[in-house]
Amino acid sequence: MFSVFYTFMINAQEIKKIEPTNWWIGMKNPKLQLMVYGKNIADKNIEISEKYIVLEKISKADNPNYIFIDLDLSNVKKAQKFDIHFKGSPKNLKYTYELKQRRSNSDNRIGFNSSDVIYLITPDRFANGNPKNDIHLEMKEKTMDRKHDYARHGGDIEGITNHLDYIYDMGFTAIWPTPVLTNDMSESSYHGYAMTDFYQVDPRFGTLDDYINLTKKAKEKGIKLIMDQVANHCGSEHWWMKDLPFKDWINYQEEFELDDLIVTNHRRTSNQDMYASQYDKNLMSKGWFVTAMPDLNQQNPFMANYIIQNSIWWIETLDLGGIRQDTYPYPDKYFMSNWAGAIMHEYPNFSIVGEEWSYNPLLVGYWQQGSNNKDGYKSNLRSTMDFPMQKAIVEGLSEEESWDTGLVKLYEGLANDFGYAKPMDIMAFLDNHDKDRVFTEFNEDIVLTKMALSYLLTLPRIPQIYYGTEILTENSKKPGDHGLIRSDFPGGWKGDKVNAFTGKGLTSDQLEMQFFLKKILNYRKTSDAIHNGKTIHFAPQNGIYVLFREMNDEVVVLIINKNKSPVNLDVKRFKEIGIDSKKLKNIISGEEIIWEGRIKLSSKGCILLTSKLK
Repeated sequence: MFSVFYTFMINAQEIKKIEPTNWWIGMKNPKLQLMVYGKNIADKNIEISEKYIVLEKISKADNPNYIFIDLDLSNVKKAQKFDIHFKGSPKNLKYTYELKQRRSNSDNRIGFNSSDVIYLITPDRFANGNPKNDIHLEMKEKTMDRKHDYARHGGDIEGITNHLDYIYDMGFTAIWPTPVLTNDMSESSYHGYAMTDFYQVDPRFGTLDDYINLTKKAKEKGIKLIMDQVANHCGSEHWWMKDLPFKDWINYQEEFELDDLIVTNHRRTSNQDMYASQYDKNLMSKGWFVTAMPDLNQQNPFMANYIIQNSIWWIETLDLGGIRQDTYPYPDKYFMSNWAGAIMHEYPNFSIVGEEWSYNPLLVGYWQQGSNNKDGYKSNLRSTMDFPMQKAIVEGLSEEESWDTGLVKLYEGLANDFGYAKPMDIMAFLDNHDKDRVFTEFNEDIVLTKMALSYLLTLPRIPQIYYGTEILTENSKKPGDHGLIRSDFPGGWKGDKVNAFTGKGLTSDQLEMQFFLKKILNYRKTSDAIHNGKTIHFAPQNGIYVLFREMNDEVVVLIINKNKSPVNLDVKRFKEIGIDSKKLKNIISGEEIIWEGRIKLSSKGCILLTSKLK
């Protein structure tokens, strides 16, 4: 296929792409590898006249339309532009490349941590800030239809920026938008995970300047931006798929050329299984995630460099506060260790969370930095996603109480923290863009939803909340339907009759939930006990589970009560906490109580108390 040239390649501009599109001076790793793409570019001789920039190596690909240029920038002391000369017939070419100055103290940027609460947003479904960018006729998916769950709805980056005040006022300290890079796919392009250009913002979401402005405006409010990245795959319409650089640029490339696609077996346990066959391991890491997502071959060293540099490019460009890495167990696991290691080498205080969709805490813990893995694997990954806790919360609150069902699942789920290297760095959640809405999981029971949220936000974790949870968004008509799970946030579009940003048209239940969550989130912003305090919990008794977080003079008490009839809680059992006879304040209502004797619990629900009275 390398002898075939498509019409898009044949025009006067012979250098189609150079990626990364720019770089920075002063990086801890002074090496830079440029991927150059253009018709027969491999036939050119490469020269760089700037004396402080060392051209270390030029590598040709299998395809003559690519070359890879290795530079050493160790001696470059100031930002500058320099010319790369491509000499040879039919004509000489020149490309001006830019090395920028990094932001002050960029290498010491602080990532997200247990002091944060992350607001997960599906941008296409959150708010339409700029209706002029809704449709681009040059894209393969040319329409917008809010009535169609899998079509584009028009939400964009500007829509998020316009509502940062709402996000801040609610009490969130970080935002994680699902991907906004170009997804020039013929259908379902709104969801973002089939990228067709790793260096370009999808024009239906906005521009690179819009993305940079989002970070800038968020940072002014103390809100961090987490970027959703994908190292495992690209979209089948990615520009390089029509003219691949190497015979092994993607996995099962020969089968792809013969139209015989091989899909992954999704057996993620093969990464840890000491008995796994090589066949299962290969099919897991090399098979395509789905037929529309070619699997990138990270064992190709040029691909590996490309992915690492792309991640660092976005960190510097957007001034990121974190990365969420999609489908973490699917790429080559040793590459993922190198990828995370390269990023953390540049930014020691940064944060990366990897998606391991497993309900087995052993598998989740395997991927976290510091885990004592039997196979010696070192991940360099600070955070993983707590699917086991999500399941424990939903099941534990939904089930009837018995010896091994109900609240004991929350208790034992948290007890599993002994298996994690650093539990407080793990990201916990109740729902996300791939799972049923938590209000649906609880059969639209508001009390259970409140109990779940209070527990999530008190745990020694980094909590993530999906947009719309605060207004009881549900997908009960079609459980499991991703399009409905990612439904529009009311008020994000001009003419919406309901506006969740202002409260207009919300039901009393929705307003109550919004208020409830806002109170907890804003208390949590300044709670050292929740951010970094000691955790003590007591085994559930008689349908009541009590958890404490404490640090210095601050004690936070969470009481979860599943009894429908009034009961009394005898506080003698909690004497070791040391708050006997002390005054505590209800975080939601502001009511004060004395912690002594028997505390009356009048109904099923949750109570959050604090020793901070002001």
